[in-house]
Amino acid sequence: MKKLYNTLFLNNRFFYSLAAISLLLVVGFFAPIFFEISKVLLFILSTLTIIDVIILYKTNDAIKVKRFLPERLSNGDENKISLELSNRFPFVAYLSLIEELPFQFQKRDFFFNQILQKNEVKTIHYNLTPKQRGVYLFGRINVYANSGLKLATKKFILGAEKELKCYPSFLKLKEFNIKVFNNSTTSYGTKKVRRIGHSLEFEQIKEYVSGDDIRTLNWKATAKRNQLMVNQYIEEKSQSVYTIIDKGRAMQMQFNGLSLLDYAINATLAISNIILTKQDKAGMLSFSTKLEDIVVAERRHSQISLISEALHNIKTDFSESDFSTLYSVVKRKITQRSLLILFTNFETIDGLNRQLPYLRALAKNHLVLVVFFKNTELNTLINSKAITIQEVYDSVIAEKFMYEKKQIVNELKKYGIHTVLTSPKSLTGESINKYLQLKSRGLF
Repeated sequence: MKKLYNTLFLNNRFFYSLAAISLLLVVGFFAPIFFEISKVLLFILSTLTIIDVIILYKTNDAIKVKRFLPERLSNGDENKISLELSNRFPFVAYLSLIEELPFQFQKRDFFFNQILQKNEVKTIHYNLTPKQRGVYLFGRINVYANSGLKLATKKFILGAEKELKCYPSFLKLKEFNIKVFNNSTTSYGTKKVRRIGHSLEFEQIKEYVSGDDIRTLNWKATAKRNQLMVNQYIEEKSQSVYTIIDKGRAMQMQFNGLSLLDYAINATLAISNIILTKQDKAGMLSFSTKLEDIVVAERRHSQISLISEALHNIKTDFSESDFSTLYSVVKRKITQRSLLILFTNFETIDGLNRQLPYLRALAKNHLVLVVFFKNTELNTLINSKAITIQEVYDSVIAEKFMYEKKQIVNELKKYGIHTVLTSPKSLTGESINKYLQLKSRGLF
């Protein structure tokens, strides 16, 4: 990293020593011997300070720092950052480092104290957990160096600013993949089921039997064997799965520093990766007052990158979500029967009833899975002992809201709409489990 400039200033130890000598000078007016002692001490302090300044400035570029950053940050996860320090002073250096972290972390006193021997190189690590997507700007690194005398301090301002993009949680993709395959007794999505005439994936040629589709007759094989032969095909495995993210104001509620929207975005990336691993086609879209960020369901190597980039750019307009627009666009653009995983949030049964006609209309042509959230903070009110009238009132209201969430589940089930009611923390795991369950039952 390039060094920008150095500055030098006196340390606290110098001023404390000077204050003590000044006190002795005052005492010297009443006891002359202390006056002589203070003059000697002042001379020693001045000499040592000059020596300290000289040895700090004698070596150019004495402190080096390299910052090692990932290519991108993973939202909601711990991201490892490393700093490599090297000491070229001919003595032990006492260092204090202050990192200029991106403003999103709201930390202005993020520092490390290190002691480096002569010519020593040391690497220190720390973790950062971003709570929102976007661009993060890392500033410069401020290093304060002292010798063993600690009378003067030399300040180094090292490095250059660096911008990093924060994407939806990608660090946990491998973790969820491992969990899915370790916990699955059946390798869903890879089993080949025989079905005649509905696919282009060829399996074998066999003798014709009553009931076989005559459109699959293989005339060349028939002529060679002098009996009717038909082509046998394998049913297509890939099914379309769309994750739909509601980015209206209902999804802006915060849990542990992350909004429900960000929880849904992280879950979408993870479940899309599982969908592709299971040989299905993954797609996604988001909506509020209009449909945006559409990625058509495909099964290709670049699909997860396309989805990740689309998720990175999702922003809310804090509007009331328009489910009628969602229905009309899905009806027009998604013509093949697909699994629609809708991440949204309903707090009351009235809120559901306003949107239920559109969800029922979607369920006529697609398999619909509605994923919404438990308000985990209500559990604290329900489980705590109520003493005052206000606490009793709060507890009753909290139970009412929890009961309405269960009513919403039952109401959706009446119309064949599948549901997942989950805490934000468990969203990704429970959504993946539900997808695997629906796939294993052959519902789409």
